[in-house]
Amino acid sequence: MNAAFTTALRELAATAERVADEMGDDLDRALEMVRAAVAVRGTLFFCGNGGSAADAQHMATEYVVRYMRNRRAYPAIALTTDTSLLTAAGNDIGFENVFSRQVEALARKGDLLIIHSTSGNSPNVLRAAEAARALGVPVLAFSARDGGALRALADHNVIIPTTRTDRAQELHLCIEHVICDLVEQAL
Repeated sequence: MNAAFTTALRELAATAERVADEMGDDLDRALEMVRAAVAVRGTLFFCGNGGSAADAQHMATEYVVRYMRNRRAYPAIALTTDTSLLTAAGNDIGFENVFSRQVEALARKGDLLIIHSTSGNSPNVLRAAEAARALGVPVLAFSARDGGALRALADHNVIIPTTRTDRAQELHLCIEHVICDLVEQAL
């Protein structure tokens, strides 16, 4: 095997082991936030940029369609998928408002905003968090490094201890799959 594969896989495993050893309380709290929203039929709203946008879409799909079990659909929306809305908002009110405008229009008490941002500093996710907080909608953030400015705006943060964007995103998705699985098992 090429040494690059071994190095990458061992690095991912070491970061995952650190998360498993040190972040149990953070992961349990994230699970409880998702369970609370699902229990009241609240909508899970997901957003992020780039690879984090793909993760947001991926997770919204898991909740609406299914993950491991056939079950009722859970309300979940990726705020990253409506190209007409994203381009109109980006053009008319600025890209920094593409998610916050949707939160203002759609989010209600009982919902949960789940933000993916490895830097925690993208203006559009920061404004989304502010919009959610103004509506009394809790914010769960998945980030890395030091959590960025998003750390102070989120009700709870899952901050992967790495400076590698790709490793953080890989672990965000793994953690969120476990959360989705546990939510499905509870029903």
